Amino acid sequence: MDATGSRPLGCVIWFGQPEARERSGLIEAGWHVRVVEGDAPVKVREGGGVVVLADLRHGDAHAMPAMQHLMTDCPGLPWIALISLGTPVRRPQVKRILQRCHDFFSAPLDLPRLLAALERAGGAVLREPDAVADLPELVGRSAAVAAVAASLRKYAPIDLPVLITGETGAGKEVAARVLHRLSARAMQPFVAINCGALPLNLVQSELFGHERGAFTDATARRIGHIESAAGGTILLDEVGDLPLDAQTNLLRFLQEGVLQRVGSSRPIEVDVRVMAATHHDLEHAVAAGRFREDLYYRLNVLRLQIPPLRERGDDVDLLAQRFLDRFRERQACVARGFESAALRAMHEYPWPGNVRELRNRVQRAAVMAEGALISAADLALPVDAGDGGDPAITSLGVSRASVEREVIAACLRECRFNISECARRLQISRVTVYRLCKKHRLELRTP
Repeated sequence: MDATGSRPLGCVIWFGQPEARERSGLIEAGWHVRVVEGDAPVKVREGGGVVVLADLRHGDAHAMPAMQHLMTDCPGLPWIALISLGTPVRRPQVKRILQRCHDFFSAPLDLPRLLAALERAGGAVLREPDAVADLPELVGRSAAVAAVAASLRKYAPIDLPVLITGETGAGKEVAARVLHRLSARAMQPFVAINCGALPLNLVQSELFGHERGAFTDATARRIGHIESAAGGTILLDEVGDLPLDAQTNLLRFLQEGVLQRVGSSRPIEVDVRVMAATHHDLEHAVAAGRFREDLYYRLNVLRLQIPPLRERGDDVDLLAQRFLDRFRERQACVARGFESAALRAMHEYPWPGNVRELRNRVQRAAVMAEGALISAADLALPVDAGDGGDPAITSLGVSRASVEREVIAACLRECRFNISECARRLQISRVTVYRLCKKHRLELRTP
């Protein structure tokens, strides 16, 4: 228990000399801080929210052997590095430590961002926020995901059609399955069918079924997808791809709750909740005559918009780690996390394939990675040229240029863009501050 009587978030092993405000900040946030200043080997139990901070800001070398020993003994521990302009990033020992780190922070230390990184690295991120605490299918902390979660809870008990819209790979079927699980139909079937993948000559048969002899290859009666979902839920994925004749029969089913198998004149009453999903603009399809307007209004009773991954901020970190953890449960691989450069690359990438693309890239990267941390190259993602420099350093995900930029930007924010104060803190001239800002394209805005 911490001073407040609550259980700590985890333990921070701090190699180095933290400032009083830094140590107290972590403790107040709920972390147990264990400072290691000597070179004796450190014994740590792997897991359980343990994060290691490699404080390299002062260039101390006496703790390097202890750090290397801990990395060897506990390869699964997450590491975060604290660096400064004076950190000897070219030194082999320092390079090895930086390569092992999930993230790095420069002086002056941005404590709120460090606390967020500690939660991600230490497993506290697995404690989903209240907005999605009861929805394990949803992973994320963004406002966009919280809005989706709120809509899912509202729509689930209401037995009306739902139209789920969003880009390809954004998670429309996942949302439909959550709606089904939270509904009164949860113990009944959930049937998902991709309307865009149905053969044009068999759409009616696939949806509504057929009787024996209804057409040449109909050698036996077949129950259609809608009828097979009786009592439960059916998801018509890519509903915008349905041909017009199938749209007509679907409209009749939605209006009357009955269907007819192909080759039969007997109506069959089926109790099923219909959900539809599409990445198309159905309003535009209606205007173009490709989709029936009356069917559109029948499906668009409740509307759920799934946000694209590029609008979900730090959710990409959580999703990537979730996909990696699940892959490791099924397959043997050495990868356990992501380099800081890989995380930055994931944030900068637009993700046209959304969550599905992220999952595929993470799984492929887990196979390709040769170390405990996945790199941007493993993910086949481009790295911002602003993070370039010495190839030997860039390969570690940390370059002197990026360190300089981080230091100057953080110091300017803390000084409220007072150039003289920033120069005094960094012990450089005002001219050098201006030069570095120009070099790294930092805007000298006023607060």
